[in-house]
This record gives sequence, structure tokens and C-alpha cells, in this order.
Amino acid sequence: MAIELNDDLLALRQAADDAHAEVRRLQEEYGKPTQEGGWTEEQHTAWNVAVEAWRDRAAEVQDAIADHAKATGQDRGKLEAAVNAAVRHPKPADGS
Repeated sequence: MAIELNDDLLALRQAADDAHAEVRRLQEEYGKPTQEGGWTEEQHTAWNVAVEAWRDRAAEVQDAIADHAKATGQDRGKLEAAVNAAVRHPKPADGS
């Protein structure tokens, strides 16, 4: 059985990856929270908001993958791998 993807799954995975990228961007910008001087209260708040958004998006994509796998009878692990590959390693439009 071929893995069946849909645009909603791909959009959710992309949103989760984008949220994770924001957490990483903030970590790079702010440095380590344990560095001398640490983070400001505003930096802690911004990072916590970004982490919460990432967690929420990650939970959404996991739930959607599980629901789609169950509804279509697909293997959940294979479906998740296919979604991740499609978003993180897209094939060129010419198919090469």
C-alpha cells in the first residue's frame, strides 16, 4: 500500500518545524541562559512562548498523523516518516 499524504498533514508538519526553528533562533540570539548575566525576563518570556507554540504544533501534527493513519489504515510510523520526508526533503518539481 502506497503512503497517502495530504496537504493538511504537510502544513501541520511545516508549522511545527517553523515553530522549532523559532526556538532555535531565539537560543542562538540569546545565548545560554546560564551565561554571565543570564537572560532578561523578556527573553525568558519570549523563549517560553516559542517553546509552548512548538509543543502545541508538534502535538497537533502527531494527533493528525495518528488520526489519518487510523482513518486510512496506513502504518502510522511509515506515514510519519513520509510526512517528515516530504516537508524536510522535498523532491524538485521536475521529479529528479
